[in-house]
Amino acid sequence: MNKEIILGGRRIAADSPTFIVAEMSANHLQDFDRAMEIVHAAARAGADAVKLQTYTADTMTIDSDASYFVNKGGLWDGMTEYQLYQQAYTPWEWHEALMAEANRLGMVCFSSPFDDTAVDFLETLNVPAYKIASYEINDIPLIRRVARLHKPVILATGIARLEDIERAMAICREEGNEDVILLKCVSAYPTPYEAVNLRTIPTLARTFGCLTGLSDHTMGPAVAAGAVSLGARMVEKHLTLRRADGGPDGAFSMEPEEFQEMTEQIRILDRALGAEEYRLTEAQEKERKGSRSLFVVQDMQEGEVFSPKNLRCIRPGQGLHTMYYEEILGRKASCPIGKGTPLSWNLIR
Repeated sequence: MNKEIILGGRRIAADSPTFIVAEMSANHLQDFDRAMEIVHAAARAGADAVKLQTYTADTMTIDSDASYFVNKGGLWDGMTEYQLYQQAYTPWEWHEALMAEANRLGMVCFSSPFDDTAVDFLETLNVPAYKIASYEINDIPLIRRVARLHKPVILATGIARLEDIERAMAICREEGNEDVILLKCVSAYPTPYEAVNLRTIPTLARTFGCLTGLSDHTMGPAVAAGAVSLGARMVEKHLTLRRADGGPDGAFSMEPEEFQEMTEQIRILDRALGAEEYRLTEAQEKERKGSRSLFVVQDMQEGEVFSPKNLRCIRPGQGLHTMYYEEILGRKASCPIGKGTPLSWNLIR
């Protein structure tokens, strides 16, 4: 099982801090300055990375208003696929500047390609990783193309059946790429809490022997924090400046203050989760001295019998362990013992 992936110089592993990704998606609203502002907001909020999406309407679908190209219900009701992607795509000429600014601010920047032309373009920018979006989990040629580049591959599982994940993982491994992170995801915008099924995260890790994370479309930070507590090593959330500004993804995106709150909660969890093995900290070992032990609680003469009246389990922990209590009852004092003396074997005969 690959327990460590290096993404843009950042280590992602079972014992590393959670890798937090701010997904810009369509929240730039076709305004380059706004896109730059989202990059800056991500940095201020503590994100490790900004993620873009690299496609055009023509690389995603065809311009058709046939019924199966029209969205029915949800945020994009009535829009054709082509109309949606015309509105949502990130202009390719922005990518280099956005990535450079993210890097300058200490973040990683990578993208989701949606066809070979996008991969070719992103390779000219030397992106450090590729994410395969939920609806592309069954695009085997795209997954194979990305896997062959031997960069980390992040697979979202929003619409995936188990066999889809098995097939995608097999393709990556056939190409010699073990640097895969599976993201638990639900392709519903926003996602109802009861649909998330966070317990799948450790199941994915065990089943596929890889690192796991969460691509989250719920409202608020609670689900992301819960995912981290269950072993997610990457968390991805959409980031916008203000939901009221609109846009295809605005309604289920986090505002900067919310994203920062989530990041702070995750960083607390990173520290609190600690190690898997059971052991006491140095402070806990010190506090054990305050635990109970056996003390003589009445003055005793030599030869006097130990009984519940003169021997008790009390704090602190300076005497013999309480597990010897019944063994000592009925035995005799080897010498005079004063009240408040911690019991030791040399005082017993």
